[in-house]
Amino acid sequence: MKNLKIAIIGCGNLGLSIVNGLLETEGFEAKNLMVTKRHPENLSHLQSLGVTVTADNKSAAKAADLVILGVKPYNIPHILKEIAPVVSPDKQTIISLATGVTLEEMYQHLPSTTALYRAMPNIAADIQESITCICGQNSTPENEDIIKALFNSIGISIIIEEHLMEAATVLGACGIAYVLRFMRAMTQGGIQIGFDAKTANTIVNQTVKGAAELLIKKGIHPEAAIDKVTTPKGCTIVGLNEMEHHGFSAAMVKGVLASYEKIEK
Repeated sequence: MKNLKIAIIGCGNLGLSIVNGLLETEGFEAKNLMVTKRHPENLSHLQSLGVTVTADNKSAAKAADLVILGVKPYNIPHILKEIAPVVSPDKQTIISLATGVTLEEMYQHLPSTTALYRAMPNIAADIQESITCICGQNSTPENEDIIKALFNSIGISIIIEEHLMEAATVLGACGIAYVLRFMRAMTQGGIQIGFDAKTANTIVNQTVKGAAELLIKKGIHPEAAIDKVTTPKGCTIVGLNEMEHHGFSAAMVKGVLASYEKIEK
């Protein structure tokens, strides 16, 4: 991936997270990265880092090996029509980050032999801790390795079937917000029992990080870890039971389903 030229068309919040992750990747050179935005002055700070910033989608796509579409779903057809004359199935691979826009819909504007992917990272790409779910068509082993290397540079990536992409969006991308809302509530509880906001936040942040790392490194189910801290008649089980009494798990599941149903409409 060292000499791969990458263009991010419509570099919004998620695109910028990918940019930041790539720039932190050892061996990746900023000169190989191009980003576009309708108002490029909003990304002018990237120019001093060596990134090409422009409003010209066609020139960026033409010069790139990988073209990442970071625009809103409703803009995908317009952007594909714009760049289609300058992209070739022999040169460019197209990657869409748009929620809900299928490969079939995008092929309406591209040659049928184009290597085309959908990818759903999350904003933790900013610190190289994203989970990115990927699906594609006209994929070769070499292409797939390149795409995975790109998204592994900003975290970890997994290949899934396309029919699961909307579910991946909810669990991986929306999921960041769910976890952050939980952390905010936990911090508020910490303040109520006596901590100042900064101390409560520090404790909560490390506790959540530790919980995630415990599951990842030990390869265990959450309930197995919970069992280790729920002693008989202890304060942990009392707190958990009170949360469940007020619908904690049910509310989380309902939130996930509500987000999924919104995408599916």
